[in-house]
Amino acid sequence: MEKKYKTNNPFEICSLANIQVVPWDLHEEINGFYKYDRRNKYIFINLNLSDDMQRFVCSHELGHVILHPRSNTPFLRKKTLFSVDKLEVEANTFAVELLMNDEKVYKFKDTNLSIREIAKIYGIPENVAYLKKL
Repeated sequence: MEKKYKTNNPFEICSLANIQVVPWDLHEEINGFYKYDRRNKYIFINLNLSDDMQRFVCSHELGHVILHPRSNTPFLRKKTLFSVDKLEVEANTFAVELLMNDEKVYKFKDTNLSIREIAKIYGIPENVAYLKKL
């Protein structure tokens, strides 16, 4: 993705890929969501989040756009017995890999920093840092 768009900034990628990013005053329990409607793709992001968290959420939702373009996870979660855990882990992994590629991790090879500490430097939530493939 970064090679194709020459950036790892999820907001720039969305702009280049014609995906509308909509900052919205969402309930505090909702970080964001992806919506596909009549060939249009929208990513809604809670505008009350920190800049780092908005960037991560945009990356996560971009993961859904790329990996699960037609999946309606809110519907699946509420109206079916389908577990969306796998879809969420895949979207989190996509976000972690986009924001913290191997080159960025390699810069810290001569330090004693853990992957969680490196993730924090790049604004990635510590609870998903373990998803980084080394």
